[in-house]
Amino acid sequence: MGNILQKYRKMSVQVRASFWFLICSFLQKGISSITTPIFTRLLTTDEYGQYGAFNSWLGIITIFVTLNLFYGVYTQGLVKFEEERAVYSSSLQGLTLTMCLAWTAVYLPFRDFFNRFFSLTTVQMLAMLVMIWSTAAFNFWAAEQRVTYSYRLLVILTLLVSAAKPAVGIFFVIHAEDKVTARILGLALVELVGYSGLFIVQMIRGKVFYSGRFWRYAVLFNLPLVPHYLSQTVLASADRIMIRDLVGRSEAGIYNLAYQISLLMTLFNTALSQTLSPWIYQKIKAGRAKEVSRIAFLAMGLIACANLLLMLLAPEAVAIFAPKAYYNAIYVIPPVSMSVFFMFSYDLFAKFEFYFEKTSFIMVASVAGALLNLVTNYIFIQKYGYYAAGYTTLFCYLVYAGGHYLMMNRVCDRYMDGIRPFPAGQYWTLALAFMAAGFVLLFTYQSRILRYGLILAVIILAVIFRERVKEVVRSLADIRKAGKKK
Repeated sequence: MGNILQKYRKMSVQVRASFWFLICSFLQKGISSITTPIFTRLLTTDEYGQYGAFNSWLGIITIFVTLNLFYGVYTQGLVKFEEERAVYSSSLQGLTLTMCLAWTAVYLPFRDFFNRFFSLTTVQMLAMLVMIWSTAAFNFWAAEQRVTYSYRLLVILTLLVSAAKPAVGIFFVIHAEDKVTARILGLALVELVGYSGLFIVQMIRGKVFYSGRFWRYAVLFNLPLVPHYLSQTVLASADRIMIRDLVGRSEAGIYNLAYQISLLMTLFNTALSQTLSPWIYQKIKAGRAKEVSRIAFLAMGLIACANLLLMLLAPEAVAIFAPKAYYNAIYVIPPVSMSVFFMFSYDLFAKFEFYFEKTSFIMVASVAGALLNLVTNYIFIQKYGYYAAGYTTLFCYLVYAGGHYLMMNRVCDRYMDGIRPFPAGQYWTLALAFMAAGFVLLFTYQSRILRYGLILAVIILAVIFRERVKEVVRSLADIRKAGKKK
């Protein structure tokens, strides 16, 4: 233990901060996932479907209300306007609050129309607007902490809020008749109490609510990116809303559980992406992008294996996370888990587009994927039920990754002498083999003996090839260290 602490103290502040920021991400998603079994037992499938639809609308409406100003433009501005960082932060907090109040003023006179359109109540809509503002206030503050490598307060606050959300939510749900609204109000209350002080802190520090220069800069920078942000959110959320409206709330609840379980694997996506991002950018800058291939394919292989393991254990996962009423969720997990692989893939491809600032390429691929998702969902959910949404999601993310692959190649042709950092033959062989294995596992759900035999085989293979796995993990760890040193 003492040796571990000694090594930790020798780490640079950048490496320690990176480690704790990753821990924050795991805390936020991990605690939410751990408490899912409690809420699936407190809420019926119908109520869980309503709650899932609320979260989907929350993601979409947030983009319109805030323009996602707390994303790229804010982080870039913290570096670009380093000497005016405090003023920049307070002015963007002021802009976001102004937009939230303006949209609230638009909503209130026409609340009956909006309530019918979103299938939400006035209380739920107002709670959503509170959550949009408070979460934005936190994201501004958290981004500043990351840029300055100030991780201690961020970790403490993340832990407290992540623990308080389910605790308050459980109390509210148990003592309420309208359990969906109670769950939403619990989240809104915790975020309001936990995050509103961060708005005050940045306002006191910057002392500027309105800055025409910074407001104009932020809006003009992020406005063209709204279609991209919106497309990503639609691609991830539209299916749950459409299942609720086209099939039923109960079916939306079952699908929502399968989706949440499958997205647990995105924790690995985040960890590997944060590891590879600086290293890939360094290789591109040095003109050595061909060297990306081997490590990137190893990372893709790890993501594929992690998702295949989840598919193999899908019946047990659903049994842990929810009662028998949700059992059919097991048949949605395989296609959605396969989608996670393509989410990771397109992120790797898009790094080349981001490096050369080809945001128009990113927007084209994103919008095309989102529109395809809406069309295929509308057609196939009505025809085959909520199961179809899992397969339309897989198909659309496959097309989405393919679109970014083509755009990446265009960037490479234009700026990198036509090199191919991800040879098509290798990538599509891996992707198709992964999908074939996933569909085979789907058919094992009817035979416990066969499935448990496969689980035993996986354990044996893991023991046999444990040194190879350790070697891959060490390679990724070395890349992370190298990236931080530079």
